[in-house]
Amino acid sequence: MKQDKFLKPIYLLFTILLLSSTISNTHAQKIKWNKVKVLIYTKNGKGYVHDNIAASVAAIQALGKQHGFGVDVSEDPAKFTDENLKQYDALVFSNTNNDVFDTDAQRVALMRYIQAGGNFVGLHSASGTERKWRWFKDMLGGTFFWHEPGQSFTVNVLDSKNPSLAHLPAKWDRKTDEFYFVKEMGVNLNVLAVNDHTTIQKPAGKALDTFGTVFPSVWWHEYDGGRAFYTSLGHQKEDYEQEDLRKHILGAIEWAIGPQKARNYSKAYATSPTDEVRKK
Repeated sequence: MKQDKFLKPIYLLFTILLLSSTISNTHAQKIKWNKVKVLIYTKNGKGYVHDNIAASVAAIQALGKQHGFGVDVSEDPAKFTDENLKQYDALVFSNTNNDVFDTDAQRVALMRYIQAGGNFVGLHSASGTERKWRWFKDMLGGTFFWHEPGQSFTVNVLDSKNPSLAHLPAKWDRKTDEFYFVKEMGVNLNVLAVNDHTTIQKPAGKALDTFGTVFPSVWWHEYDGGRAFYTSLGHQKEDYEQEDLRKHILGAIEWAIGPQKARNYSKAYATSPTDEVRKK
């Protein structure tokens, strides 16, 4: 009887530790980086083109060398075919903007890739991509509305266990960045971080108050068979030389890939960019 009284606290402690381990493992994804290959897509349509693209590409290439994953880079929409895309574990749309495809067949290839279990990462102005295409906007999680003039502000981290944010403090101070507002947002997004509008010094008057004084800046969700991750941060080309943003991007790629698996094109069904998403 005395032995039972002695053992109960030990059993309780073991249970708590086991539960804690289980919870943390929901965020700990064991990516075999040497088995990963990503495509960085940098196409811009007519309109504003960011000067950070080369720096963002160099940053991801450096991450690839550091962690052992393959990186291809292209701004050629002709690369969007079933045969070519199936080799990639994730597509990184790095500061793409406006219309980035030449044909509907290329758009359908992106749809089929996601439906086959492919994964997407959108960086910064990627939310301004394909603004008239409903499927793409839903896949990314919304579409660009407006941004405050570049200045300092604070990002509030909501999920400190996600690999894209685990290295950051609870309040991530952005020395100079663009505070994005996104419209037509999905209702099932997993929001990981929000920008705090009360920390903006020079507001310009077009802010959305949908979420009060904060606005989502980092999120992910499952969509049409695949996973999509988006971060609105990273406007300055110099940012991509900084360790905090590089780790943010690496964690975004890791989380987008999720459970590592090959694409299964037997699940791809799209024949037109206007096809409705099939409910599971």
